[in-house]
Amino acid sequence: MTGTNQEVARLLQELADLTKLEDGSPQSFRVRAYEKAVDAVKELPANVADMSVADLVAVDGIGKSTATKIREYVDTGGIAKLDGLRATYPPELVELTRIPGLGPKTVILLRDQLGVGSVDQLRAAIESHQLRDLPGLGARSEEKIARSIERLGLAGKDRRTPIIEAMPVAIELVATLGALPQVRRIEYCGSLRRFRETIGDIDILVASNDPEPIMDAFVSLPMARDVLGHGSTKSAIVTSGGLQVDLRVVSPAQFGAAVLYFTGSVVHNVELRQRAIEQGWTLNEYSLSDAATEAVIASRTEKSIYAALGLREIPPELREGHGEVEAAATGTLPRLATESDIRGDLHVHSTWSGDGRSELLDMLEAAAAGGLEYVAITEHGEDLAINGLSRDEVREERALINEYRDRFPDMVILHGAELNIGPDGDLDYDDDFLREYDWCVASVHSQFELSAERQTERLIRAMTHPAVNAIGHLTGRMIGRRPGIDIDADAVFAAAAATGTALEINCHLDRLDVPADLLRRARTVEGIRFVISTDSHHTKEFGNLKWGVKNARRGWVDKRQVVNTWPAERFLKWAAAKRTL
Repeated sequence: MTGTNQEVARLLQELADLTKLEDGSPQSFRVRAYEKAVDAVKELPANVADMSVADLVAVDGIGKSTATKIREYVDTGGIAKLDGLRATYPPELVELTRIPGLGPKTVILLRDQLGVGSVDQLRAAIESHQLRDLPGLGARSEEKIARSIERLGLAGKDRRTPIIEAMPVAIELVATLGALPQVRRIEYCGSLRRFRETIGDIDILVASNDPEPIMDAFVSLPMARDVLGHGSTKSAIVTSGGLQVDLRVVSPAQFGAAVLYFTGSVVHNVELRQRAIEQGWTLNEYSLSDAATEAVIASRTEKSIYAALGLREIPPELREGHGEVEAAATGTLPRLATESDIRGDLHVHSTWSGDGRSELLDMLEAAAAGGLEYVAITEHGEDLAINGLSRDEVREERALINEYRDRFPDMVILHGAELNIGPDGDLDYDDDFLREYDWCVASVHSQFELSAERQTERLIRAMTHPAVNAIGHLTGRMIGRRPGIDIDADAVFAAAAATGTALEINCHLDRLDVPADLLRRARTVEGIRFVISTDSHHTKEFGNLKWGVKNARRGWVDKRQVVNTWPAERFLKWAAAKRTL
């Protein structure tokens, strides 16, 4: 018998993704059924392994067919339907669906007509102009697809996996292996621990005095499609999704040195080793030691190694060789935010928006349960035809929020909106209507192909409007699936500071927008402000706050620049100042 809720949710999501190809649609009945079941399993308080088919069917969101597959996996360790789909649609083919313009039907067309089953084969087909003769495609499509492949980093051998795909796997591995009695400590390392938006593979490090049972359990995991190596202290697998995972086991006494080394980056490690050499020491994955006597100076914890080198401990998100070692030595590292520093969430949706999945009251209760001092409900504006609110609906929700305020005396509730920034920088609603809101986020939701000049102009024009307090998910990118818009970043940052408009750091793992490299540039602009917002559409998405905080840290953003770390009185005064212009 096998099956944790995490494992089952992951397998159901894989079923959904592969069924998109089988059905030729991302919205078929079966795809939606699997995706509903994923959410249902994630939210179950009980373990699916203890539930019968009847018990599972009684759960909202799980149908009989899906329930049967869940029990099949729990009882046998596999799902025949999933195994068949994996054989028909290998990971290299599935990767093609990440490319904008290639829906499931087009991917199957490319495979059946041109024998294209991977990104490299697609690039070859584009170079020989084979796509333009296929139904629904053409020369322009070839050019757009080729450009997307390059911008998404899908070209060449150094393929990288979006963090939204890698992080759940790493979390599941840490939880599963960490439950083994032989494991003393466990951590995922590498670029994932540094919180890079894409990763090459997953590195897991374990401290233990009895590694062999851990290695045996690792290579026997249900997610292991292939075993690349099975040693006494090092093993490697490839997951069913095509992601390589390396596991290393070290002694507890070496764990600090090993986790420091395997977290990286290479540049960061070289700088640390140079500091060690200057002291007559050596630093490697085993310890910081005296070069002459081999006496261990520090090894058990990262903090002890940094301290011995005369440095403040440098957070993993900063370890990229951007001057963090010098800053740690001189005491000039930024004061980074933590989750506990966040007092408010200023981008929250409910079922009033067409894409919201939790009721308004449920969202407010979840915000209050999370200890928030203030929250802004920001449904989509009317120009987003499918999900936006009409003016009458806005007034209805505002009346409801007014009723709910008495239920939450310790939390300020702002009635806001997520406005759409049109191609010329225009916004939903008229100026008089916009003045009735307490807070507005404005975001780009369309026209992603405009020139950098026009994209910059539309953003700056939106910032100049007194109703716009923040720009949501600045570039509009979806990591690994949609490149961000082209902008003159420095001009946008200057305008944000000049107009008193905050830049949102969106917490969704597939957005992490503003990207960290742009944050490092923006943070140096005098007067710039940021807001870390979850953009929650469901109560469970408030938990995404940790990802936005990590992205802000990776971008060197000082917590004093983040407006929702401020006490409610200071924040509300700042937000109101622009709206009275």
